[in-house]
Amino acid sequence: MSGSDKIENAAQDLAGKAKEAFGKATNDDSKVAEGKSDQTQADLKKAGENVKDAFKK
Repeated sequence: MSGSDKIENAAQDLAGKAKEAFGKATNDDSKVAEGKSDQTQADLKKAGENVKDAFKK
């Protein structure tokens, strides 16, 4: 996994956590869902990159 991919995935994960926290603070269920979705997407990208890395070795 390249460094830029790691940074991008971490940023997306943090943004998702922030959205989720904001949604919980304002009782906005749609923001909570968006935040969780962003976190899940970041996790899936990370998993995909890990699989690529495993096959490169």
